[in-house]
Amino acid sequence: MVEAVQDAGVVVTGAGGGIGAALARRFAAAGARVVVNDLDAEKAKAVAAEIGGTAVPGDASAIVADARDALGGTVDVYCANAGVAFEDAGAGEPLDERSWALSWDVNVMAHVRAAHALLPAWLERGSGRFVSTVSAAGLLTMIGAPSYAVTKHGALAFAEWLSLTYRHRGIRVHAICPQGVRTDMLAATGSAGDLVLQPTAIEPDDVAEALFRGIEEDRFLILPHPEVAEYYQARAADPGRWLAGMNHLQRKWEANR
Repeated sequence: MVEAVQDAGVVVTGAGGGIGAALARRFAAAGARVVVNDLDAEKAKAVAAEIGGTAVPGDASAIVADARDALGGTVDVYCANAGVAFEDAGAGEPLDERSWALSWDVNVMAHVRAAHALLPAWLERGSGRFVSTVSAAGLLTMIGAPSYAVTKHGALAFAEWLSLTYRHRGIRVHAICPQGVRTDMLAATGSAGDLVLQPTAIEPDDVAEALFRGIEEDRFLILPHPEVAEYYQARAADPGRWLAGMNHLQRKWEANR
């Protein structure tokens, strides 16, 4: 059991299924008091009932105040897990601006708004933990999912900024960056996900366990797929070679569509 979350007040957004539900279950099993958030109220209530938590459905950008009230006035851990993804309409064809705007709002700005609401109390007391579900796409990139790859880069950048700015004031930040995870979102990634993500896909519970190991070790970057570290290093060492390799993957995807 991780002492850092024993009896902690925890909020998990997008927790009606997938990674979010797995995180909610894992925190509850560790003795935390958990608020389960999801746009789908029935899914949020079902997970909350299962784990003995509290459902606070609604837009993840605007639930901090209600979640705080549900937890008796204090949020100790906030998991910014809610996210959206869209498959590219076709090889090289950009998505419409509404999809880009929604991706930006959910995948980045919801994190920013939550942090804005949480930081005053956290800084006053000198503690708080912000967990961002980013995806390996935020470290690397992803074919066929332009708005997802770009906004997940933004989510990672914001998590990095939070960590470097507030770590000395007691704020801990973790960025979870898995590749494929067997969720409804993976199923919706279409042929690009089948090619890149499905072969090494893991279960949502594996992601939750990776986070808990990262909390115990006080690590910022949580990599449920350890090989992502090697890919990230290769990308940084030779971006041109990395992009050429990704373009080869893109051409392979196009040829098999």
